[in-house]
Amino acid sequence: MERGPTYEEECVKASVEKWDGSFGDGPVPTAGTLTVGQWYTSACICPGGSLTTAAMALSDADVQKQIKHMMAFIEQEANEKAEEIDAKAEEEFNIEKGRLVQTQRLKIMEYYEKKEKQIEQQKKIQMSNLMNQARLKVLKARDDMISEMLNEARQRLANIAKDPARYSTLIDGLILQGFYQLLEPKVTIRCRKQDIPLVQASIQKNIPIYKAAVKNNLEVRIDQDNFLSPDVSGGIEIYNGDGKIKVSNTLESRLDLMAQQMMPEIRVALFGANPNRKFMD
Repeated sequence: MERGPTYEEECVKASVEKWDGSFGDGPVPTAGTLTVGQWYTSACICPGGSLTTAAMALSDADVQKQIKHMMAFIEQEANEKAEEIDAKAEEEFNIEKGRLVQTQRLKIMEYYEKKEKQIEQQKKIQMSNLMNQARLKVLKARDDMISEMLNEARQRLANIAKDPARYSTLIDGLILQGFYQLLEPKVTIRCRKQDIPLVQASIQKNIPIYKAAVKNNLEVRIDQDNFLSPDVSGGIEIYNGDGKIKVSNTLESRLDLMAQQMMPEIRVALFGANPNRKFMD
C-alpha cells in the first residue's frame, strides 16, 4: 500500500506553487552563501508560518526540477503576453494602414476624377472649336460661291443692252418706276451717253402715263454734263429737283437689290433647305 504525501511535502508543494519569483525582503542568495537546496528549503514556509524541516529532505535535483518548472511557466506567460502585444500591435497597424491606404486612395481617385473632367472639358472645347472652324469654312465657301455667281450675272448684264427691243422695254419700266418713287414735280435723269436717244423717247412715252396716274404735272431733264460710268451696263439714275434724293435704277443696282431680296431662295436653290431655320420670312 502506497503512502500519501506527508504534511511537510504538502507544505513544500504549496510554497513552490505560490512562489512569485522574488526573494522577499532578504538578500539575494549567492553561490558562496547557500546551496540551491538550502535556499529552496529556506524559501518554503508552511501555512502556519513555521519553517518546514521536512523540506530539507529534498535533493538538489528536485529543487532544480521545480525551478525549471517555474522558469518554464514564467517564460510561457511572458511569451503569451508578448504574442498578445504583437497581435494587438499588428491589428492596430493593419487598421491604421487600412485607414491611410483608404485616405490616399480617395485622394488619388479625386485627383484623377478632376483630371478626367478637365480632359473631357478640353475635348469639348477643342471639338467645339473644330466644329466652329469647319462651319466658318463652309459659310465662307458658300459666300464665295454666291459672289462668283453674282459676278457672273453682272458680266451677263451687258448682253441685255445689246438687245434693243428688250433694253428699250426695260428702260421704260425703270424710268416710270423712278417717277412713282420720287413723286416730285421736277426730276433729273442721268444715263449713259449712248442711251440718251432711248431715254428721251422713253420720257415722252412715260410722262402722260405718270400724269394720268398721279394727276400732277412733271418736268423731266436729262443731265447732259454728267453721265453714268462706262463700267455701268445700263439703266438710269433719277434725282429730285435739288439733287438730294436719288433713285438708282441701273442694272447693277437692280441686280444687287434682287440678290438681297432673293438671297434665301438662292441659298435654298444652291445648298438646300437649312434644317435649323425655323422662320422663312
